[in-house]
Amino acid sequence: MATCFTKKPLISICIIFSCFLSHAYGRVNPNFQVRAVNLGGWLVTEGWIKPSLFDAIPNKDFLDGAGLQFKSVTVGKYLCAELGGGTIIVANRTQASGWETFKLWRINETTFQFRVFNNQFVGLDTTTAGNGIDVVAVADTPGASETFEIVRKSDDLSRVRIKAPNGFFLQVKTEELVTADFKGDSGWRDDDPSVFLMTTTGSPRGEFQVTNGYGPAKATRVMREHWSTFIVEDDFKFISSNGLNAVRIPVGWWIASDPTPPPPYVGGSLQALDNAFLWAQKYGVNVIIDLHAAPASQNGYEHSSSRDGSQEWGKTDQNIQQTVDVIDFLTARYAKNPSLYAVELINEPLSPGASLESLNKYYSAGYEAVRKHSSTAYVVFSNRLGEHDPKEFFPLVSGLKGSVIDIHYYNLFSDIFNSMTVQQNIDFIYTNRSSQLSQVTTSNGPLIFVGEWVAEWQIQGATKEDYQKFAKAQLEVYGRASFGWAYWALKNVNNHWSLKWMIENGYIKL
Repeated sequence: MATCFTKKPLISICIIFSCFLSHAYGRVNPNFQVRAVNLGGWLVTEGWIKPSLFDAIPNKDFLDGAGLQFKSVTVGKYLCAELGGGTIIVANRTQASGWETFKLWRINETTFQFRVFNNQFVGLDTTTAGNGIDVVAVADTPGASETFEIVRKSDDLSRVRIKAPNGFFLQVKTEELVTADFKGDSGWRDDDPSVFLMTTTGSPRGEFQVTNGYGPAKATRVMREHWSTFIVEDDFKFISSNGLNAVRIPVGWWIASDPTPPPPYVGGSLQALDNAFLWAQKYGVNVIIDLHAAPASQNGYEHSSSRDGSQEWGKTDQNIQQTVDVIDFLTARYAKNPSLYAVELINEPLSPGASLESLNKYYSAGYEAVRKHSSTAYVVFSNRLGEHDPKEFFPLVSGLKGSVIDIHYYNLFSDIFNSMTVQQNIDFIYTNRSSQLSQVTTSNGPLIFVGEWVAEWQIQGATKEDYQKFAKAQLEVYGRASFGWAYWALKNVNNHWSLKWMIENGYIKL
């Protein structure tokens, strides 16, 4: 370094090389800290962010993953998958819990398949030893024999019949015998063994639910309108002019198959992401691509596009390779774009489904997929949800150039926050969160990214000044994160979750 300051011809070279590093590593400048916002609810649907997206879905209480419970009006007890699945369906439970809850797979607005606790599907016993009418839950993969129609009473939607694929209705003959051989309509009376009182336990509202709910023709129109209006060029101008320098963009695995992704997903999200990169370049905003929804769901939540709350990601090498291929596709597409700052390999994996072993295998392969196309983009590794060693991935990533660990800090989603006062929440940031951040910040380890946080809490009736202090505390503490932070999210119908609203209304100043 000394020669750069003693030999003038080399000074220019050093300056030029320094500028090159600063640009190509926009990226690698150690003095640069990400101050980002998540574009949540845009390219990966989350119904709570924009509920109106679901308004026009017919029978929208019958979305994929909805939990249904059926109480027989004749015996007064609930249908149940005996032993949680693998054998017969009975009607002998006085209370409804897991074995008595059937998760919907939606075929269309009136036709469905029912998944039971142990993940088998309700169907007719069509084996050689069966009689074709007994109702069982033995199929691991649903087919025609596992496809039913729900018929609702027009003036009381909680009263239903279930029409089997043989054309007959289910009826409860005894508490231990449920069959599909009831012929007709007896007027919805309480002595009708085919009538059930239905209770719904709600459903996730993610990308799978919205696209499958509308069906392929309508979903294409609805989603493309959403993608073209929810986030627009002016949002990037707003971001750039309000003290932010980056966006974290959640995407789903199906984007790699655009314009013809597998059903029920529809094409068009890739064009929206292309637009985001154009706008980011125009307004000097860096982009972090975040694989928010991995194939088969890495956490079972709606924001990972789980169909019914099941979590299947990482259980096979084929599934892991499919996810690596998505990362390869995205990095290859945007590696030469100067706005690409980082690629996050997966968001919020949840154990035990996403095991340490499966994630280490995936993270190693995913890192190499990014590096195949870019030597400068940061690679972000998400910590697992739940109580885990926050340094559990350090042995893997500490030796990897440009590695970042993503941690999410919310004063929510845990009972410890339920009874906290305003000041206790603020103190928690300055003490607990500060300590946690220090614990994972090391001189020779990966950079640390607080990839999600929000100025919202469990407090009811807090004042604007309370929110301002809470936001200020988080900005101060998370501002120490070596890689930076990202607020969740830019837009939300819930005001405090919307950074745009918080800035425009004086709750947060950057």
